[in-house]
Amino acid sequence: MNAPSTPSAPATPSTPAKKRSSGAKSPRRLAREVALQGLYEWLISGADAGVIDAHMREQEGFNKADHAHFDALLHGCIAEAADLDQVLSASVDRATNELSPVEHAVLLIGAYELKHCLDIPYRVAINEGVELAKSFGGTDGHKYVNGVLDKTAAALRPAEVQKARAARGG
Repeated sequence: MNAPSTPSAPATPSTPAKKRSSGAKSPRRLAREVALQGLYEWLISGADAGVIDAHMREQEGFNKADHAHFDALLHGCIAEAADLDQVLSASVDRATNELSPVEHAVLLIGAYELKHCLDIPYRVAINEGVELAKSFGGTDGHKYVNGVLDKTAAALRPAEVQKARAARGG
């Protein structure tokens, strides 16, 4: 059922694969969304990563996600949660276990990408975290995520951040 006149209508599955419409999501964004859902489940239930992985792979639309990026995010964030929380602790205003599970999961993904996915520019990692928070989080959670990931990027990728800030400053 297509509803092109409704601005909030989801992209239709019939969109040709060769040309994404402006509402279509990239395979990497889909991977982040599914990983976010898996991390949320892990934070809430403490279930085994393998069980969560299998559950996420059953979700509708998973076949369109970047499977390698999903694997890296879900399993990397779970395996390194304590280290990532330690990195985030310098930029958050409370213990990460006191954050909403959605914001915590988004921040884990952002910190993981900033630390390990050096092919992703830091601004893209921050923006993707903000978009996840807008889609899945609370009303102003995206502002918090933006501030935390901006500080985290400066800590994890100081040269890249300083270069970008110098270029903007003149």
